[in-house]
Amino acid sequence: MYSAIMKRMIGELRKSLESQGFHRQSKIFSQHGLHAAAEDAPLILVACSGGRDSLALAYGASIVCPMLGLRCGAILINHNMQEHADIVAQHASDQCLSMGLSPVAVRSVTVRKTGAGEEADAREVRYAAIIEYAKQTEAAAVLLAHTLDDQAETVIMGLLRSAGTQAIAGMPAVSTKIDVPFLRPLLNLRRCDTTQICKDAGIEWWDDPTNGDDMDTLQRLPVEYPLRSRIRHDLMPFLDEFVGSDVAALLAGNTKQASEDAQCLDAQGKALAAASILEESHERNQETLDLDVMELEKQHVALRRRVIVIAMNRMGIPVSSRHIEAVDQLIVHWHGQGGVNLPLGFSANRQDNVIHLCKDGGHANR
Repeated sequence: MYSAIMKRMIGELRKSLESQGFHRQSKIFSQHGLHAAAEDAPLILVACSGGRDSLALAYGASIVCPMLGLRCGAILINHNMQEHADIVAQHASDQCLSMGLSPVAVRSVTVRKTGAGEEADAREVRYAAIIEYAKQTEAAAVLLAHTLDDQAETVIMGLLRSAGTQAIAGMPAVSTKIDVPFLRPLLNLRRCDTTQICKDAGIEWWDDPTNGDDMDTLQRLPVEYPLRSRIRHDLMPFLDEFVGSDVAALLAGNTKQASEDAQCLDAQGKALAAASILEESHERNQETLDLDVMELEKQHVALRRRVIVIAMNRMGIPVSSRHIEAVDQLIVHWHGQGGVNLPLGFSANRQDNVIHLCKDGGHANR
């Protein structure tokens, strides 16, 4: 018999999978008994870190995927950033295998500093490795274990780092990166729920020292531990006490409408980007991208800013609201001012009715 919270996770998982067309593969899977998935059935991968959230998700997926006749595997990324990280990854891999997941793979990666911050650098290399494995195995989708608590923390981080609808939209329930679908089925569950599921199932999880519940460990950490960890352990408890209610639930509860609004604006922004990005070059020492001012200046500011974000993302430039606003000023309030200095040695310069995003020293008109 499953507990109430386990039944809820099963329901959320089924809803997430079925929303993307992963229904029962045949009538046999509605009958009692165990039925093996076909060799060519869609493969669903769980992105597992060895933490309580992702191991609870792996456990739930090991139940739900067979119900639907889907194959279920896992990919674990060893960032090599914590002591004994290889042991943690192998232990999590062994637990996934014991749940019946197959294939299960561990990929070791190297996180290089880019100036975007340790968490962002780790996320970038992690997604790249997950996408590579998903394509290698022809996976139909990848499951991510973000919870309602993660969603609330993401909203706060978005508000601190940027502005606008996207900041309060949080993480989408479904997204696509380089043609790989990513699903987040646990956005309506709490971290305490995944903790209880692991305890009930006898699953041993690992806590990153900055993310766990051991206050003795936290007190021994340096003051400058990661922003998300400071939000989780310092800010959220203070906000709960200050407001007198569950702030995480309040923040996460507002993301659905904001996400729908953002998706509508993003679609229009992509169409405008296709019309206003004139030229893009990534030749050696000549990284440039040109924007058509005449096309952009007549558009609403919400769409202009989305095009700027798209352009900066294509060039690999970290995005902040301050830089977006500065580039937008070159479009609508240009009076011959100089260029805008951007992160990683990039700059934005206006010449006549064209804005050049380029690497410093790499543009002929500097």
